[in-house]
Amino acid sequence: MNLFDHSNRDRNDGTRRIYALYEIAHTSVDFSAAACFLIGSVLFLWPAYETAAIWLFIIGSVFFMAKPTLRLLRELHLYRMGKLDTLAKRTD
Repeated sequence: MNLFDHSNRDRNDGTRRIYALYEIAHTSVDFSAAACFLIGSVLFLWPAYETAAIWLFIIGSVFFMAKPTLRLLRELHLYRMGKLDTLAKRTD
């Protein structure tokens, strides 16, 4: 059992549920980042909104940084679930 091993997500119903929840979070963050950059880009067309545009770019960058963080957290979560499964099998 390794991190980023595709078989970790299909181990049981619990791992499939966790994987799906993290994918929903990842997709939501992706859309949020894209929206921030799109709206920020449009706001740059008017000098009066330049500060708001800059802030949207910063917020969008934070969202983009959250994406790999979510992936790593998901993989660690699935890995720990596998360790618990292995431990439970040893005690049977």
